Order: sequence, then C-alpha cells, then structure tokens
Amino acid sequence: MAASRRTASLLKSLIGSQLRHYSEGVRTVTLIPGDGIGPEISAAVQKIFTVAQVPIEWEVVSVTPVKGPDGKFGIPQAAIDSVNKNTIGLKGPLMTPVGKGHRSLNLALRKEFNLYANVRPCKSIEGYKTLYDDVDVVTIRENTEGEYSGIEHEIVDGVVQSIKLITEGASRRVAEFAFDYARNNGRQKVTAVHKANIMRMSDGLFLRCCREAAEKNPDIRFEERYLDTVCLNMVQDPGMYDVLVMPNLYGDILSDLCAGLVGGLGLTPSGNIGTQGAIFESVHGTAPDIAGQDKANPTALLLSAVMMLRYMNLPEHAAKIERACYATIKEGKYLTADLGGKGKCSEYTDEICQKISAE
Repeated sequence: MAASRRTASLLKSLIGSQLRHYSEGVRTVTLIPGDGIGPEISAAVQKIFTVAQVPIEWEVVSVTPVKGPDGKFGIPQAAIDSVNKNTIGLKGPLMTPVGKGHRSLNLALRKEFNLYANVRPCKSIEGYKTLYDDVDVVTIRENTEGEYSGIEHEIVDGVVQSIKLITEGASRRVAEFAFDYARNNGRQKVTAVHKANIMRMSDGLFLRCCREAAEKNPDIRFEERYLDTVCLNMVQDPGMYDVLVMPNLYGDILSDLCAGLVGGLGLTPSGNIGTQGAIFESVHGTAPDIAGQDKANPTALLLSAVMMLRYMNLPEHAAKIERACYATIKEGKYLTADLGGKGKCSEYTDEICQKISAE
C-alpha cells in the first residue's frame, strides 16, 4: 500500500510538471550524461528535476570523440553547438584513456567554452559523520592554463619538458571572480594559494593579480599562503579558510583534498564558470565496475545541478531539491555503498522525490 501511494504521488508530480511546462517559460539546458555510471546518475537527476517541477528542458548530447580531417580526435560539433546555444550545461563523468594521444575531454570542454573558473564548495553534511565537523570552504581554481595548458614536448629521448603558462589576463580574471563570489555569497575572506617563493615569475604574476584585486575589494579580507602550508593547515583546522583562489594544478589537488574532508568526491558539487556560460559537473570517476548495476551515487551530480539552478536564478527549486537530498542522507535509510549503506541508486532517488512531493 505504501508503495502504491508513493507511485501515485510521483505520477501526480510528473503530470503537474508537464502542465507547468506548457504554462511557463522553460529554459533548455545541455545534458552530457558521460561514461560509466554517468547515464544512471544523469537519469536520476532528470527524474528529481521532473518531480520538483523545475522549468528546464534537457537537450541530451554525446561528447564521444570524433576524428577530424586532420586525424585528431575532438568534441563532436553537435555538442559544441548545443552548449553555445544554451550557454548552460550539466555533465556527468567522462573517461580519459591513459596514454599518449588521448587528451582529457574535461580539459577540452573547459578550453572550448573558456570556462575559466572552477568553483567547488565543500561543506559538511549533517548526519554524515566524517573526521571533521563544520567544514565550509570554497576552492576557486583558474581553469584554463598553468600546467594544464597542454604545452609539452620531448627534448631528447628520456627528457620531456612541460611548460606552465601563467598570463596576467587569466590571473586577474579569476582573482576578481573570487572576490565577487565572496561578496555575493556572504563570505568574509579570500586566500590566494601559491608557490611564488619558488616560481617567482609565474606564481609571482598570479599573486600580484590577486593583490591588485584585493586592493579593489577592501571589504573582503585577503591573505596569501603557500600551497604546502594550506594543505597542512587544512587537515589540522579547515575552519582557518573560507574562499581559496589558486592556479590550475594547485586547485585540482587542493579541491580534492577539501572534498575528502566532507566525505569524498561523491558528495562534492562543481561548477565551471565562463565568460559566456557555465557547465556544472560531477568530478568523480566513471566507476565502470558498477555501471548498470543500480549502485551509483547521484549526489555529486545532483548538488552540481543545484548549483546550476542558483546560477540560473532559480533559488526556490534549488533549495527544495537540496533540502530533500540532505534529509535523505541524514536519515541514512537509502545510502549507497560508497556512503556506507546498502541502498540502490533508484531507491535513493525515489526517496528524494518522495520528500520533494511531500513539501
């Protein structure tokens, strides 16, 4: 009987969503399901959005690499056209084969759409116990250059040179973004993370741009810290930091460290903000070993989608989904295996839907 009531409630929400689609303006968002568990967790997010009556229509595209006239593999033109048209996308995990000749599709997407700032909030979730309580930090990572510029070559056999590219324009842009983000989200402090004591020219340039941005934003506290110092302090007392801004490689490492403080990448949202739009994504792996087995955890992609809703100025829908997600985690009844439970992806998703419907 309980199952029948739940099914009836979900059907009612689905029908209501369809009526809403025709009565209100609906915005199209590009959806890249991704590889491995990507299609499963993407379907879970779509179902939750439907029940929550979010005024979004999905345009599903694939970014499976295609071979161009020059023999190189790249993003399909249809996917590029979709993101350019819609300016907002949601992306599941993508697999990049390890080895020569395989370029990261995640990196290619960031470069293609000039997604210059990666934003990852890491916040403790009530009811999900980790070694740390009350973590609430945001890492902002310059997303287009640094060691990830892809400029490397073999000088002679056995000697490879990789170039770290830092430019004034990109550094200033992400520094100013960090201060704007802090102000718009009620944050008090921005910390520039660097190694300018060693890389005096490259990190020195990044740090100078952060200092200049700080001078323009005197209402936000500013500090400078070495990367190694931040890593040490973060595992001792995460409360020392608020918003951190840093070059590409440092951000990749430190954002994962921060995710580990709150339960891992399966609980961590991520957004890539550009000059003309944004792509929000789950940053965990494709988990091919459990793909298609109804074992995947959709939380990271769902919370990334919540970030997307706030970016789209849909705060009420974002808050409703977020409350239902956190309440489901707190109850602990349908947690997936990576969160220490025995629940299925479908059960976890249905429980979130049920909580949304009950509001």
